[in-house]
Amino acid sequence: MREFDYILDEIHEECGVFGIYNVENAAQLTYYGLHSLQHRGQQGAGIATSDNGHILRHRGNGLVIEVFNSENISELKGNMAIGHVRMGDVKSPGIENIQPLLVRSHLGDFSVAHNGRIVNGDQLRMQLEFEGSIFQSSSDSEILCHLIQKESGTFTEKLTKAVSKLEGAFSFVVMTGSTIYAVRDKNGLHPLSIAELGEGYVISSETVAFETLGAKFMRSVKPGEIIKINKEGLKSIFYTNCTQDKMCSMEFIYFSRPDSTINGLNVHTSRRICGRILAEESPCPEADMVIGVPDSSLSAAVGYADGSGLPYETGLIKNRYIGRTFIQPTQQERERGVKMKLSPMSSVIAGKKIVLVDDSIVRGTTSKYIIKLLKEAGAKEVHVRIASPAMIAPCFYGVDTSSLKDLISARMNLEELREYIAADSLAFLSVEGLRKGLGNNICAACFDKNYPTYLFGLEKKFKEEKEGK
Repeated sequence: MREFDYILDEIHEECGVFGIYNVENAAQLTYYGLHSLQHRGQQGAGIATSDNGHILRHRGNGLVIEVFNSENISELKGNMAIGHVRMGDVKSPGIENIQPLLVRSHLGDFSVAHNGRIVNGDQLRMQLEFEGSIFQSSSDSEILCHLIQKESGTFTEKLTKAVSKLEGAFSFVVMTGSTIYAVRDKNGLHPLSIAELGEGYVISSETVAFETLGAKFMRSVKPGEIIKINKEGLKSIFYTNCTQDKMCSMEFIYFSRPDSTINGLNVHTSRRICGRILAEESPCPEADMVIGVPDSSLSAAVGYADGSGLPYETGLIKNRYIGRTFIQPTQQERERGVKMKLSPMSSVIAGKKIVLVDDSIVRGTTSKYIIKLLKEAGAKEVHVRIASPAMIAPCFYGVDTSSLKDLISARMNLEELREYIAADSLAFLSVEGLRKGLGNNICAACFDKNYPTYLFGLEKKFKEEKEGK
């Protein structure tokens, strides 16, 4: 591999959703809410509002601050809104895939924003197309729009019937001219919470958005629950009784901001606990210090230092103006961004034996590059400790680890991987350690292959890929 010739070894998720009801300047506050969720997607953003029953929308490619300005925000009138930030990829770059989606119907307009992945989406799309539906995007989020249109009854009844046909991971916010709905899948795979703001309500993928707006956290939307918010207040509806709580473990490990709270557990605290458990499982007494890879690994590095008794130091500096370069959709853009992203602190690490704590290893290329940077800066030894288990299986619920060829731990054993990244030692947190830190109500399928849902054949092509068929 040529110097700097790699694909950035990080993972990304689909998006973040936001909703607000009965609050003045709803679009403006949604803008601030989406800004708090920007880390969940940087390729596109959108806001839809209801102005006396008429739904207005603006969306575009880029960061929230690039898509919106005072002029287009002022045009989005109304006291209720939903918003979306999106991770893009080279397969679906078009404006038609940027949410919220908007349906104009003789029965009334409605808008939809979605986080996650519908695992039976291919089957539903084929069925809907056979029945005459015409899709405008490649997003599986649009499936819900067509299912709603196919059902009968009130809008609430139509929505309830529609979501009951979906399998997989989904957190939806749906807005009609007078009502906002918050919907969470029956497995509870991704977070969705609700808060009070004055006489109104706020819905968000992460609680950090509530802090930004000064909203008071109420509770999480429960698995299998639809929360209906309109002038009559807040109403809870369950579309199924077959529920389980299997929060995606990567929400704690990587995706969510450290100041967010998921299922009652602060993300920073969860990472610090896992780092401490990692130190107990895989100590490195010969090391001089512990450093973390900015930003999502810093809490785990502090925990490892706590558990090991080694000093915690700042050994890597992140350029704050680069952003989260893993969201860049092409390899060329990833490569260009990561060259400017991290700088080693030579004065701190020169001549030292270092424990380098990171949150995960996907392809291994970034770990290899960082170790090379540290040793070129004078580090005597670099011992790598990963605050999550080895990623050995693809995710089908909205996390972009969909190819086994991209998961280096599925192809290499521990020693082979250590040699590849040129670490002096390498250890991962055990699955048992992860559950000890986060609890048993998590999905750890990418680490142990125990998927919480039926996969509708999605897993077959990955098995064939591994077998070289």
